[in-house]
This record gives sequence, C-alpha cells and structure tokens, in this order.
Amino acid sequence: MEIGTTLMSSIEYPKLMSSVVFLAKCPLRCPYCSNKELLENGEEQSLEEVISKLKNDIDFSDALVISGGEPLVQLNSTIKLLEYGKELELKTKVDTSGVYPEKLKELLETDLVDYIALDIKAPFNKYKKVIGLDIGNKVKESMNLVYNSNTYLECRTTYCETLLNEEDIIEIAKEIQCDSYTLQQFRNRSVLDPKLKDVESPNPKDMERIANHIKPYLPNTKINIKTTEFGQKTI
Repeated sequence: MEIGTTLMSSIEYPKLMSSVVFLAKCPLRCPYCSNKELLENGEEQSLEEVISKLKNDIDFSDALVISGGEPLVQLNSTIKLLEYGKELELKTKVDTSGVYPEKLKELLETDLVDYIALDIKAPFNKYKKVIGLDIGNKVKESMNLVYNSNTYLECRTTYCETLLNEEDIIEIAKEIQCDSYTLQQFRNRSVLDPKLKDVESPNPKDMERIANHIKPYLPNTKINIKTTEFGQKTI
C-alpha cells in the first residue's frame, strides 16, 4: 500500500483517541486540499510495516481512522487495515469524498466500519463549478448508501467564502441526510490552488450564524462548526 503518514489524534474520531493512517492517492484536485502531497503517490509499505508503525501507539487508542488522499482508491488496503482494527476491538472510521459509490458499497458490506465522514464539497449540482469535476450524483449516491446502512454518517463541508456562499450552505443542508453535519473553517496554511493562499478564513461568528440558519433544514441532525479559534462546537 502507499501511505503518507501515521499519527495519534484526539479529534479525528469524536470523543476517542485514535490512530490515523493517511493513505495516498486521490482522483480529485480540490482547490483547498490540505494534503496535496498525497494526491499522486506515497511511500510504498507492506501491511506488516504499517501495522508495525501503529503498534507503538495502538495501546493508547480507542479507534482506528483511515484518511487520505482518498482511502477507497486503495480499497483492499483500507479493508485490511480495518480488519486489523477490529481484531483489536477498536472503533473504525473512514474519511471519503464519496467519489466511488461502488467501492463504498463493497466496504459497507464488510461490516468493518463504524463511522464514515463524507465530504460534501458543494451543492450536488455545483460540484463542477467548485472543484472542477461533475461528481455530485456520485457523492449523493454514496451519502444515501451510508445513511441507509448501520454505519454512522457525518457529512462535512469546508467553508471557503470565495468558493461557497451562505446560500450554497443552505442548499447543501436541504439536500443531505446524515447523523451529523460539520461546517469546517477553510484555512490557507496549505492549499493546492495558489489563488487561495491569500484568502482569509471565515469568521467563526459568521459560521455559527449560518449553522443556526440551517438548523430548520436538519431537525434531526447534530450540527457542528469546526474552527481554529474554538475547535469543534455543537450548535
């Protein structure tokens, strides 16, 4: 498998300390991508080598998170890592863009994943405008697959004010079905598109106002905002 890095995190799986594996490769080129070094290639390692890296921290972990890149590019490696996590009775989570609904369906059928974090990058009919690829229907299919399974679904949107506006967030809220929805603050620290390097992060107060505005459209969904200033806050 090709990986970027492994690390310990207190924020990747809510309320649990987790070991995180970042798998390399992604078919998307999102302008605000913060893991651009993983888009093409990573370091080739065997499953045994990755597990060896994890073993130093796994005794202190309650969860195993597979992120990227796009983990479903390396579906077999993702499944093998999740099998390892389940052998240790860890909670398991996978981060995905939803670009591969067929692979996601295969993953869900393994019953190895407890939690899916699905990036909703734009209203489904505006994906081409925001990230350059018209994949909204695939992401919607992925969302419906997870929502109608036994796996917890978090949808999350990175809010960059030069790519999305408040009306776009409202439109997303009208379209999605999930257990929780997180509005994430854009940060320009590491971005793929140089044009975004000078774009400021949205004001947390504006994000909180928008989150409150969309609550009527998601009455049964937990709504969060995630900012540098205040961490994650439930609205």
